[in-house]
Amino acid sequence: MSKLNCDVITIFPDYFLPLDLSIIGKARNSGLVDIQIHDLRDQASGSHRSVDDTPYGGGPGMVMSPEPWAKAIEQVSGQRDFPLRTLVILTPAGEKFSQTMAQKFFQADHLIFACGRYEGIDQRVTEYFRSIPGFTVIEVSIGDYVLNGGEVATLVMLESIIRLIPGVLGNPDSLAEESHSLPGGNLEYPAYTKPASWRGLDVPEILLSGNHALIHAWRMEEADRRSQRIARQTGE
Repeated sequence: MSKLNCDVITIFPDYFLPLDLSIIGKARNSGLVDIQIHDLRDQASGSHRSVDDTPYGGGPGMVMSPEPWAKAIEQVSGQRDFPLRTLVILTPAGEKFSQTMAQKFFQADHLIFACGRYEGIDQRVTEYFRSIPGFTVIEVSIGDYVLNGGEVATLVMLESIIRLIPGVLGNPDSLAEESHSLPGGNLEYPAYTKPASWRGLDVPEILLSGNHALIHAWRMEEADRRSQRIARQTGE
């Protein structure tokens, strides 16, 4: 894969201005990733450019209407010549995002992120595009909590995916020794830097030994210990 191709559909395009910053901004400028942001309201009709309506069956809040979403997704699909597209619909009811999913999305030809708002996107959008050849539709959540919309979740996912692209990180070895990439999916071991003594707290002596085999073993033990402690705390 020479370049990651992403389209994001949202009613708040300015949410994605941070994509011009830091490592992701550099990746965009260097051509490693192409991210296009699209305003869903461009596909809305009427003077108010409304993209939502009251839910069938009653209840609080508003539901995002299917037609603007269908038009937006079809438009961005037509702008890129890919036989396979992965449509990612952000919803608290979706599959939990993980490092494994990030690696899967990294391999995709074309990613389309649908940033839902209010009480979500009409479910028929998911059903419709699942029936269209060339589309893989995945409903995704970034955690067991509710956000105001899918924009923040999309930013989280994009950062996780883009940093996997060769050339994005200054040191590619960083990917091999970070949380969720260690053996067994362990969390990363604790890290220390200079000074060796700080406010009465000392760096573990083994890290000052210069014995790389012992240091590696210590780090793996600490990663395992940290992972087990977090698992006990969260009940996983």
